[in-house]
Amino acid sequence: MAAAPRIPRAIWALGFVSLLMDVSSELIHSLLPVFMFTVLGISAFTIGLIEGAAEATALIVKVFSGVLSDWWGRRKPLAVLGYGLGALSKPLFAIAGGAGLIVAARLIDRVGKGIRGAPRDALVADLAPPEMRGAAFGLRQSLDTVGAFLGPLLAMGLMLLWADDFRAVFWVAVIPAFLAVALLFFGVQEPERHQDGKRVNPIRRENLRRLPVGYWWVVGIGAIFTLARFSEAFLVLRVQSGGLPLAFVPLVLIVMNVVYAAAAYPFGKLADSTSHATLLAWGLAVLIAADAALAWDGHWSVAWAGVVLWGLHLAMTQGLLAAMIADTAPVDLRGTAYGFFNLASGVAMLIASALAGLLWDSLGAAFTFIAGGAFSALALVAMLLRSAWRADR
Repeated sequence: MAAAPRIPRAIWALGFVSLLMDVSSELIHSLLPVFMFTVLGISAFTIGLIEGAAEATALIVKVFSGVLSDWWGRRKPLAVLGYGLGALSKPLFAIAGGAGLIVAARLIDRVGKGIRGAPRDALVADLAPPEMRGAAFGLRQSLDTVGAFLGPLLAMGLMLLWADDFRAVFWVAVIPAFLAVALLFFGVQEPERHQDGKRVNPIRRENLRRLPVGYWWVVGIGAIFTLARFSEAFLVLRVQSGGLPLAFVPLVLIVMNVVYAAAAYPFGKLADSTSHATLLAWGLAVLIAADAALAWDGHWSVAWAGVVLWGLHLAMTQGLLAAMIADTAPVDLRGTAYGFFNLASGVAMLIASALAGLLWDSLGAAFTFIAGGAFSALALVAMLLRSAWRADR
């Protein structure tokens, strides 16, 4: 009996690179919304704009890095550059005295994320055997998310140890960021890609025509999905507004990311053997339930249930969408395909986070999550209509 194929070692290394960088990022991001709100006196609307612009920048930059990685035929150098910028941004948070430097640090960090994102995802797709691509993306996402709860856990411990000294905690984040860059540089070998000697612009009209209808459908659904899942900063603010002490604020992202990390790999494996559309529809249904719980102004346990469901929907959908892009795009246009997917999601993220902050300031926190649930329902309806249309053909 033939041995089951194993996930390549380089994908494990990429997962641990993501883990280290997420420890660094979430050390800061789990505290940053409350730091801006309580220490710097920044409004919820402005926080929404900052977070939305930062995340949109990351997603939009992925277009150009993805296209460049296809044209160049190399993924790793761009990933190293992106992770390097992320590491260099970390000290800026510790020295920030106002919104200006916070914005600069967030944008540098997210430009780095944008540069590395599409080439890294394309590199995972290049390294993974086709029959286990969902598992490979699920593994990388799971390790990434382990970092995303270890970071807030460490932040909480340091806040308790250092009497709510935000800036001291931010300085600690520098260490894992530079370790991530070192691991990527020395620990990941990029596979050889055969070139015909000519470099063709991937975004020429004839190349874009090679991206099938199924790919553009994933892009459209992903954009509507992103309108529904604005920045997690609003989850932090929602639970903190219920009276959670400052030192325990990172618990929000710890709980969310424990669920995310635990479920991402099993759902990635499930995606290799079940209908992608069905699994994505269930993920949208879970997001609707999460928004309903977070909108409900009842016992504190209901809001925490919403946080758990939010983590579950991420586990069900984020690796799945990445695998769906890999399955529908030509091999030589994968970087470009991830780039355009993230461009659409980036614009949607900017709109979603600005709208979330505006609703929060003008109508109250509940309306932020009601709007998220409405966009989730819209995406779910679009999914069901497409499934019905394909069944009639």
